[in-house]
Amino acid sequence: MEELSELKRQVEKDQTTSSKHDAQKGKYMTFKSGHEYFGLEIQYVNEIIQLQTITAIPETEDYIKGLINLRGKVIPVIDVRLRFKQEPFEYNDRTCIIVINIKSMVVGLIIEKIAEVVEIKEENILPPPTLGRVDKAHHKYVYGIGKVGDEVKLLLDPDKLLNDEDLSVVEQANEMNNDEG
Repeated sequence: MEELSELKRQVEKDQTTSSKHDAQKGKYMTFKSGHEYFGLEIQYVNEIIQLQTITAIPETEDYIKGLINLRGKVIPVIDVRLRFKQEPFEYNDRTCIIVINIKSMVVGLIIEKIAEVVEIKEENILPPPTLGRVDKAHHKYVYGIGKVGDEVKLLLDPDKLLNDEDLSVVEQANEMNNDEG
């Protein structure tokens, strides 16, 4: 959990030392899901929190795990592995939630393990491959492949993580927050 705290500090530092957008440009929060590493532009990341009690929502997609109460705000959480149609995994002490903003709504992404914050220059971002990999469900959420040293990170478009039905669940949670506050 020490490395989680360090990453939290790094994200907070990146968010406060900025003329916001410029300092965050090219920075990505990376995390592991299955055998692959993904990256989210840091500008979408609000915070990283430890896994907490989740209240299930009946009759929603299996990857929408439910709702959490984060300092009085109700936030829907999505299991990234299930969203990408990967094998489910047992939550453990490395499992955490990345709280992000999507389309002016707050959503939590349950991920296996945070990796690091990396800088990826635009010239090191390639479009995702199209041939022969159409069977990979998560490629529709990937807008680019970031080269970091000898590794590649699949760069996510957070707006595509939720479909219209999911958005209605998120909007309902946000309306609950607005009604209370």
